[in-house]
Amino acid sequence: MELYELTIHELKSLLVRGEVTAEEVTSSLFERIRKLEPKVAAYISLSEEAAMEQARSWDQRGYQDTTAVIAGVPIAIKDVLCTKGIRTTCGSKILANFVPPFDATVARKIKEAGGILLGKTNMDEFAMGSSCENSAFGPTHNPWDLNHIPGGSSGGSAAAVATDESIAAIGSDTGGSIRQPAAHCGVVGLKPTYGRVSRYGLVAFASSLDQIGPIAKDVRDAALLLNVIAGYDHRDSTSVPTEVPDYQQSLVEGLEGITVGIPREYFIEGLDPDVERAVKDAVGVLEALGARAIEVSLPHTEYGVAAYYIIAPAEASSNLARYDGVKYGLRSRERKTLMEMYRKSRSEGFGAEVKRRIMLGTYALSAGYYDAYYKKASQVRTLIRDDFLQAFKQCQVLAAPVAPTAAFGLGEKVDDPLQMYLSDVFTLPASLAGIPGLSIPCGFTSQGLPIGLQILAPHFHEGLALQVGYNFEKNTEFHQKRPPL
Repeated sequence: MELYELTIHELKSLLVRGEVTAEEVTSSLFERIRKLEPKVAAYISLSEEAAMEQARSWDQRGYQDTTAVIAGVPIAIKDVLCTKGIRTTCGSKILANFVPPFDATVARKIKEAGGILLGKTNMDEFAMGSSCENSAFGPTHNPWDLNHIPGGSSGGSAAAVATDESIAAIGSDTGGSIRQPAAHCGVVGLKPTYGRVSRYGLVAFASSLDQIGPIAKDVRDAALLLNVIAGYDHRDSTSVPTEVPDYQQSLVEGLEGITVGIPREYFIEGLDPDVERAVKDAVGVLEALGARAIEVSLPHTEYGVAAYYIIAPAEASSNLARYDGVKYGLRSRERKTLMEMYRKSRSEGFGAEVKRRIMLGTYALSAGYYDAYYKKASQVRTLIRDDFLQAFKQCQVLAAPVAPTAAFGLGEKVDDPLQMYLSDVFTLPASLAGIPGLSIPCGFTSQGLPIGLQILAPHFHEGLALQVGYNFEKNTEFHQKRPPL
């Protein structure tokens, strides 16, 4: 096995025993990146010099410090998280040269735990997209088929892990942006409960929905990385001051006593037959391991897409008003008046999808329309949340597809925003409800593209989703497969 193929827990064991050095591992990853990046384009920026320096520093210090749980482990971070002294672009031309003066809380925690930052991964501009095609720096390609999308918006993070261009990665999920690319790239992705991980230093898209989480090669690594980044942060007003359990303790064998709910609204017309087969087969595996499967209903699922695409753009319209060409970011050179500078800077700096969502959100918040759109969507959001609360009275977790199809072709839906939005139909409801969701590989299409199983749990019960995912993983081999690049 090559060093870049290791998981976090495998690498940590070797580092502690002195069988490898962080310098060797980090060097092997940059060699891998140089080889594959021309095909995959998972990264926007690389930090090779600083990463090698960090690796040598940890090799000199040693690996006996038990608090530095990922010491010497190379990690990639989505380019939506601020990193001190390292360019943070959000995949946008308007922030192409922005270098933050501080670290996001998650970036700081990774550094404090000993993680080595390889670079910043590609993404849909300001996390607005489902395909990683909206980046100002060009699209990321799916490593299983370079002519297909990797999913979005954390497509670069998922592709980096799938291609072994990173040991693990950090993504963000507003409406499915961790779970969907993880499914399309055949890796593990976890969206924690809203408020479980600090959003301080995360460049905001939709503040009531954004959440940061791990993308990893297996469930154990996802649990380990979640322990590193989770916890209360007074700098984030939405961070919840609740105790963070040791998620490694959730990885126990056996599913006896666990009831898995199968939402009937997630098996609908338009669901790809390969996806339906793989997910139902996965439920069969869970039953064989002792779980009991029952059908449940989430009756307001059909309104999830409509509610999300009012709430998220409305919040984006407010959050992106700060990019005006004054204090930081792109400033148009061709301006004569203040208003012209605002207009031209934003016109030149934002891409088509970001402009579309700003206009949608501004309209929904405008005088005379607020009650008809944003207020109504917020009421529907409450109904969707209540659906999940009722379902969890009958079962401990829910199992469903991550997306209605496997990864689609590059360029296939770029000119059809509605079809692109519908690709998130199974991930949006959990985001609106704020509950945690885990995506794990559960099969492949007849064309050889990965399929993801989504495991949803009640608020702050990430451990339950991880337990179910861990048991499925222990008894299948889908997570061990890597794209034939």
